[in-house]
Amino acid sequence: MTLSHLVLAIHFAVIAFNVLGLIAIPLGALFGWRFVRARLWRMLHAFSWAAVALQALAGRACFLTVWQDELAGGGGHSDPLVARLVNAVIYWPLPLWVFAALYVATFATVLALFWLVPIRPTKR
Repeated sequence: MTLSHLVLAIHFAVIAFNVLGLIAIPLGALFGWRFVRARLWRMLHAFSWAAVALQALAGRACFLTVWQDELAGGGGHSDPLVARLVNAVIYWPLPLWVFAALYVATFATVLALFWLVPIRPTKR
């Protein structure tokens, strides 16, 4: 495994955390899953989405995307099948403004989930 593949795997894990969190929070509220109301988990989820939205608003690609591309030599080498499949899932050929709009709307949803599915109070 090359360093570019490691960055790709980390990027995929972050994306999975972000997307699955959007699904888990409302489902967890419905089914009584305690972890979806945990302060640390929710703050990490919100911070991760905020970083994605802010980078897109700044007109920049995600730093993990940039690192992976640089480490892969700008895409000039042949990746294994799994890496090509993950790349196809993560990287869509759309203008950056589309991603910015999508990420800002998603971050607004994450913030709304704090109101719809509040975190549980810390015990003192």
